[in-house]
Amino acid sequence: MDVNKIWGLLSGKVDNWFEIAIKNLPNVVVAVVVLCIFYFFSKIFARVLEKFLVKITAQRSVRNLTLSFSRIAIVLVGLFIALEILHLEKAVTSLLAGAGVIGLALGFAFQDIAANFVSGIFIAFNKPYQIGDIVETGSYLGNVTAINLRTTTLTTFQGLDVLVPNRMLFTDPIINYTNTPKRRIDLAVGVSYGESLQAVESLLKKELEALPNRLESKEIDVFFTEFGGSSINLEVRIWVKYPDHRNFLITKSEAIKKIKSIFDENDISIPFPIRTLDFGIKGGEKLSENLSDELNL
Repeated sequence: MDVNKIWGLLSGKVDNWFEIAIKNLPNVVVAVVVLCIFYFFSKIFARVLEKFLVKITAQRSVRNLTLSFSRIAIVLVGLFIALEILHLEKAVTSLLAGAGVIGLALGFAFQDIAANFVSGIFIAFNKPYQIGDIVETGSYLGNVTAINLRTTTLTTFQGLDVLVPNRMLFTDPIINYTNTPKRRIDLAVGVSYGESLQAVESLLKKELEALPNRLESKEIDVFFTEFGGSSINLEVRIWVKYPDHRNFLITKSEAIKKIKSIFDENDISIPFPIRTLDFGIKGGEKLSENLSDELNL
């Protein structure tokens, strides 16, 4: 092994690299300056953007995420420009290709998380609901107590915290009861076939007018719906205010008690099905005969 020959080759390579570095020194300086300019510009842009985001969304997590993304994007643009100045176009192409492959792989692997994440951002900006609203989605009904980037927390009226994925709240139908501060109570009841239907209707409309939380701008509707097996069935519809779910249930309970009181005071009967049991079928005995035998004993 010729050590002098190897040393000569290494020295030549180092000299060549040093010469290239000296020639590219101005480009290196310019690239560093460009990178610094973009870095400081990202900070200035983030401050301006934050003032704008405060007016759009109150969620700090969404604001911080948007600011971080904007700063990273600006710095990356500066990095690519710096690499172009250094004539490292192949490195830029390799970085972009690698980022694309990694992004595609991560998109397939974490598509549910990404969907919830993006939905959380849209929810933060569109504001279909806010903290404190009463929301129903699927089989869940409760108050919104927390809105995060991945999930929304609903506290049910039984005191349970339900973490609902944001994708569900963004794509599935939801009911925001807080945005509609009025609701209709529908109560089904039946009266005897012997009652005057006109009198029943007039009494209900008159006596229920003083119901607490009733919307005076909406009339009380009484619709007779069908001839039942033991009663003529009707439906009472009352529009009420909806300040919260508890008061809505209280108003509904008062309406039921009021209807029962109206019927009792005016001798209006609420019939119920009556079943007659007869054991006199083939192979059996009549109930009346059994009772007579027991009484004789």
